Amino acid sequence: MALPRWRTQSSRRVLSLGLLLLTIIACTSAQATRERISINAGWRFSRFTTNPDQLSYDTLKSWILPSANDFITRTKYKRPSGTPPGSDVQYVQDSFDDSTWDAVDVPHDWAIKGPFGAPGISGGEGKLPYNGVGWYRRKITVEAADVAAKRNLYLDVGGAMSYASVWLNGVLVGGWPYGYNGFRLDLTPYAKAGDNILAIRLENAPNSSRWYPGAGLYRNVWLIKVSPVHVAQYGTKITTPSVSAQKATVAVSVTLENNSNNTEQVDLVTEIFELDPATRKAVGDAKAKISRVSVDVAGGAEKTVNSTVDVPNPKLWGPPPKQTPNEYVAISTLYVSGNKTIDTYETPFGIRTIIYDANKGLVVNGIGEYVKGVCNHHDLGSLGSAFNVRAAERQLQTLQEMGTNGLRTSHNMPASELLDLTDRLGVMVMGETFDTWKRQKVANDYHLLFDDWHEADMRAYVRRERNHPSIVAWSIGNEVPDQQYAEGGTYAKELQDVANEEDGTRQSTSGLNSADPNKAISNVLEIIGLNYQGEGHGTDTSSTYPNFHSKFPNKMLWTTESASTVSTRGTYIFPVTPNITAVVSSSAGENTTAKYVSSYELYSPSWASSPDKVFVQQDKFPYAAGEFVWTGWDYLGEPTPFDSASRSSYFGIIDLAGFKKDRFWLYQARWRPDIAQAHILPHWTWPSSRVGQVTPVHVFTSGDEAELFVNGKSAGRKKLAQSQYRVRWDNVTYQPGDLKVVAYKGGAKWAEDSRRTVGAPAKLNVTADRTTIRNDGYDLSFVTVAVVDDKGDVVPEASNGVAFSISGPGEIVSTDNGDPTDMTAFPSTSRKAFSGLALAVVRSKKAAAGSITVSAASGGLASGQVVVQAG
Repeated sequence: MALPRWRTQSSRRVLSLGLLLLTIIACTSAQATRERISINAGWRFSRFTTNPDQLSYDTLKSWILPSANDFITRTKYKRPSGTPPGSDVQYVQDSFDDSTWDAVDVPHDWAIKGPFGAPGISGGEGKLPYNGVGWYRRKITVEAADVAAKRNLYLDVGGAMSYASVWLNGVLVGGWPYGYNGFRLDLTPYAKAGDNILAIRLENAPNSSRWYPGAGLYRNVWLIKVSPVHVAQYGTKITTPSVSAQKATVAVSVTLENNSNNTEQVDLVTEIFELDPATRKAVGDAKAKISRVSVDVAGGAEKTVNSTVDVPNPKLWGPPPKQTPNEYVAISTLYVSGNKTIDTYETPFGIRTIIYDANKGLVVNGIGEYVKGVCNHHDLGSLGSAFNVRAAERQLQTLQEMGTNGLRTSHNMPASELLDLTDRLGVMVMGETFDTWKRQKVANDYHLLFDDWHEADMRAYVRRERNHPSIVAWSIGNEVPDQQYAEGGTYAKELQDVANEEDGTRQSTSGLNSADPNKAISNVLEIIGLNYQGEGHGTDTSSTYPNFHSKFPNKMLWTTESASTVSTRGTYIFPVTPNITAVVSSSAGENTTAKYVSSYELYSPSWASSPDKVFVQQDKFPYAAGEFVWTGWDYLGEPTPFDSASRSSYFGIIDLAGFKKDRFWLYQARWRPDIAQAHILPHWTWPSSRVGQVTPVHVFTSGDEAELFVNGKSAGRKKLAQSQYRVRWDNVTYQPGDLKVVAYKGGAKWAEDSRRTVGAPAKLNVTADRTTIRNDGYDLSFVTVAVVDDKGDVVPEASNGVAFSISGPGEIVSTDNGDPTDMTAFPSTSRKAFSGLALAVVRSKKAAAGSITVSAASGGLASGQVVVQAG
């Protein structure tokens, strides 16, 4: 069967009079300009634990590889002739009845609903059923006017896990196997006027990841309509080669694509505006304008237009609190026949300078910015991998409250929308790409794709994200086994060269956990990135910083992964190590029965360290540019040290539900010394069996000394000595009553904190992080339930069951409590509190305004509720 081709076969069509009229209308209307249409809603989905269609990547590979052609410099792949595979599969046919399939909207993670304990899925992978084959189907409507105007039609997928293959009207269009990368497919040759059946097949093999990878169409999906002559995909590149207080020279490169058969003359105009951080739209008058230039673009070809313009009195992008993350947007408009607009393309960007200094570290706009960063995986806790702007924003805002100014996207490309957030909030990003290259870590990881896809994946990612001012470095890999071999240097150079070809304004790094300064990869990397090596493993204090700094005196170096401290929120295990760090074990920090780790924040695996030890080592080597702590938030999978028993990690400074562990205040004291704070641990509500027993009291404070009072009596006033980051009273014995600490700074009272022995659970206190949300069907309110006594204080070891209910134009998407051992499915509206707290995630219903009442009840306790307005 011949395929309809809008570009080359439109002259062969027999057009009715009506279609001729539509052609005339389309050619003279605004419909010829770019449209970006969300197609997140209205999908049908089914998951199969066995292969239902007998397809595989091997059978589809030769048809999918051409999807990479725009991002490879070697010989392009040619689409095979003949009938593409899958054309006879029932799920791609218009006649297939999918009414029994699940109705879903994307972003969608098919595995997050559980249940936990999926066969063949390890604790390291989160125990959730991410494996199998998933099919998604949806109708898309193409207007006859679009066909008549020969508009190009593209499918943009932000991320699909994994081995995505796409059919339109029963014909295989293409695909992209790496689940963390976004991709575009040209639907134009396969589309028709009216309804079109879009079908997407995904396949996840077990043992394909070291953490929970998620599943499904888990990022946004868009339908793009453009004129045959338009700005190409990721077709702008904006740099700021010269910046001063008086003016910034902005270099703008715009690549135009002509998919018609004829040479077309177009005029290009680019204007630069300030970008409103809330609306993400241009505001005010243009700050600069690049004069109109006429360009001839040959049929079937691309042409790049390079220009520069000065922006007077530029507002710079930089990380708070020292700087402000100001943004601009370049609006490029294409005209034909005078002033007829055929395309408009918006590119947000920032004006800033970066210097990578081997002794001063990262210098942004002339200001030294010590990187106070964290590593985060891409899942959003109980929401799974399905990207949600508000959930990601909440993570970043909580981290910034702690003092975080940096984020490492571990260990893969993030959603573009996450980088929009880091741009707006001013978080410096190390954008990572791969966890493996040629040598595997697990059987079905990226090593299977590296040969065919590493250039395309790297190039597509950098090209897509290079205009984000928040990205300060590209990371080309994490702890890759190849680092120990000569070929590791070869692969590193290939990937780094791609980054420089596509960007050229940022340096590249990689997380090295075993390579020494004499390895080939160390010689290649522009920034030396060290995982745990700089601070020394476990209790070892030997550092590789001096060796690398001596061998590469002109290279900046930083810790790409530090600490890996493990703890369970609100859990304290005795005795407490007297040292500043200890390797976690059954005799040090673990409750092997409950599968919890002490929240004294002193315990880590053998390769890692407590924050205290990391800080000691960092202070010895001021030339290091900073750190990315493993991790900011707990995440699904990798539940070290209880890999086989738990669902989620213990590494986070913040638990999976978003509740702060004690470690939060230790980092805040170091990273935000301007915030007056003091934080006591542990709680002071213990059973009678602890009365008279040694119960150490530690205080994290941004002050320089503190005095502890136990039941009103001073236990001593202590100064923080050099290389001390917590104040310790290790010989306190427990008696019911209260603790109070008064912290001082420079001799003056600075901050206070207290704990008391609380009473029995009496009621539920229900609060929301936001009581007004948008009614767009995506916005969220995070509702916290605290089990409190009759005085309103949280009962620290309360585990009462909580039943959530809701009324009004909203729904409870998921619940959680931060307990890494809790195997209750996330969609459940009943959940036990953990360490006195539980969480419900509430989502608005689209286009439904009004009051959403969220209630929580627990047997024998006074219930509570909170009202959230949607509108």
